[in-house]
Amino acid sequence: MNGRLTAAILGGSGYTGGELLRLLLDHPHVEVTQITSERQAGRFVHFMHPNLRGRTRLKFTAASELQPVDVLFACLPHGASQQRIETLAALAPRLIDLSADFRLRSPADYVTWYGHEHAAPAWLDRFVYGLPELQRDALRQARYVSGVGCNATAATLALWPLFKAGLADPTRDVVVEVKVGSSEGGAEPGPSSHHPERAGVVRSFAPTGHRHTAEVRQALSLTGAAPPIHLSVTAVEMVRGVLATGHVFLRDRSLGDKELWAAYRAAYGKEPFVRIVKERQGLYRYPEPKILAGSNYVDVGFELDPVSGRVVVLAALDNLVKGAAGSAVQCLNLMAGWDETAGLGFTGLHPV
Repeated sequence: MNGRLTAAILGGSGYTGGELLRLLLDHPHVEVTQITSERQAGRFVHFMHPNLRGRTRLKFTAASELQPVDVLFACLPHGASQQRIETLAALAPRLIDLSADFRLRSPADYVTWYGHEHAAPAWLDRFVYGLPELQRDALRQARYVSGVGCNATAATLALWPLFKAGLADPTRDVVVEVKVGSSEGGAEPGPSSHHPERAGVVRSFAPTGHRHTAEVRQALSLTGAAPPIHLSVTAVEMVRGVLATGHVFLRDRSLGDKELWAAYRAAYGKEPFVRIVKERQGLYRYPEPKILAGSNYVDVGFELDPVSGRVVVLAALDNLVKGAAGSAVQCLNLMAGWDETAGLGFTGLHPV
């Protein structure tokens, strides 16, 4: 596809909407023409996203004022898009929904993990899961794309190479501990995000039952494996970032680093945004989310315990970018036939 696409961001006053706009303002093939917020309608975008002061003169508008565009990014709260999917689909020939509403293929999973019947189950199969590393070919043909869960993205990309290569024992339980920053809770303040309560914490808020577990299970099923997945999530003193640490047992204890390196290189050697991080020394010899803030990169690594046959797998990313807005832009690039990295060249900062 040639030419410049028009884009609108529905529900753009939150952190994800702000990141989408930041990325798209530097995109060579996209012009953002509208961004909505019911409560902020009429105000300049920089009122909510001060880092964009001087970069755009856009003002928030009400959703009822949306005009048709080439691509619509929906950043509504979970549960909202499925209630109005017909209306959203009529606004643009391409729709990328960043909520959880169309991530899972089975309607029954929404009852299990989200506690309600899905309002538009017939639409679930029309959406492609928006993780390019797993769904690149399908995304090139897609009109409707779902967002990704940030914790699920980190856990899936850490585990994927071992199951794809058939090295992991699919009958053994897989345990993943995910540490997350405060921005994962969104822009709306609450008791748990109040500074005296949030500062200095290492707070386990979802030791079991986290909704992103369903995404990880669904993703790994693409390898033909169905291992028991157990996800725990802990809040730590950090604004942006996710660090997933998983524990996987190998089929064959005689396997060593050579075979593990081969599996990770086969999976990610040509990926533009996945870096294998495993050094012998140095502060950053394993994945670290701090240096990825603002970038669409995900760093993955591993460490083998040869005695037990356990592999500790790690993945770090920025929850607002690779875990949300950045993956959405990467998906748009694939859908439109552009360079997959367009608009996503920022590398993060060091030191921060």
